Amino acid sequence: MKNIAVIGAGTMGNGIAHVFAQNGFKVKLIDVNELALKRGLQTITNNLDRMVAKEKISTEKKDETLGNISIFTAIKEGVEDTSLVVEAATENLDLKLKIFKELDSTCAHSTILATNTSSISITQIAAVTSAPERVIGMHFMNPVPIMKLVEIIRGYNTSDAITKTIMQLSKTLGKIPVEVNDYPGFVANRILMPMLNESIETLYNGVAGVEEIDTVMKLGMVHPMGPLQLADFIGLDVCLSILNVMYNGFKNPKYAPCPLLVNMVNAGKLGVKSGEGFYDYSENKKAENVSKQFLN
Repeated sequence: MKNIAVIGAGTMGNGIAHVFAQNGFKVKLIDVNELALKRGLQTITNNLDRMVAKEKISTEKKDETLGNISIFTAIKEGVEDTSLVVEAATENLDLKLKIFKELDSTCAHSTILATNTSSISITQIAAVTSAPERVIGMHFMNPVPIMKLVEIIRGYNTSDAITKTIMQLSKTLGKIPVEVNDYPGFVANRILMPMLNESIETLYNGVAGVEEIDTVMKLGMVHPMGPLQLADFIGLDVCLSILNVMYNGFKNPKYAPCPLLVNMVNAGKLGVKSGEGFYDYSENKKAENVSKQFLN
């Protein structure tokens, strides 16, 4: 298994492509947006340059890694002769179903189809294919080149052989795979998102301010990053999407998104990616939080 395709050149997609390429795999990075592909390659190059500067890899290793990546704007061309496809497109069910329908009709029957979804049902995605046993979740953590964990999610029909192969492959990448079953939010987000949502509720109810809440969790719970800052980093739109998946999946009010989160997303305050969230990132540093305007 040396030929890999990654669909989506965004934050997760370029990170996944980076890790595979650095470990000797030939990677076809696919995105319908040519500009996104160029940005993705530039991000990989910048990350490799930092690794060279820190003497974690050599210049030769950087060049070899970049040489292992080729780019495509069409799925059909990009997935040709690949053993594994990792879908890392936007966290949108309809989009993922469309992609997997195309993969099912385009890829060889032996190709493993993986999705990097952080919350959407693997079983539901696999149901649109003719061979659901070859569909599996491969949920990398952000930033992919640094974080060791990979959630390996088995759909209802995912075969033992495919699961074993992907578990071993993840170890080859230097990751630590953890096998979990297919329920909304899996393990990581089922535990993380209610904590982030409760932190937003705490702010919404006026118990404390943004920096105060983050300071309590960093100093009191030894979290490396406060929950509101982490939500900004993940993307408030992504947090809202995952919470909605869990709320709809479990029908349990404890997963209902906080109204403040909904309002901020509707206003385009998405966190780091938009320049504003619970903190102001307009000058590439945290500043006074801007969420107060939504609390009135």
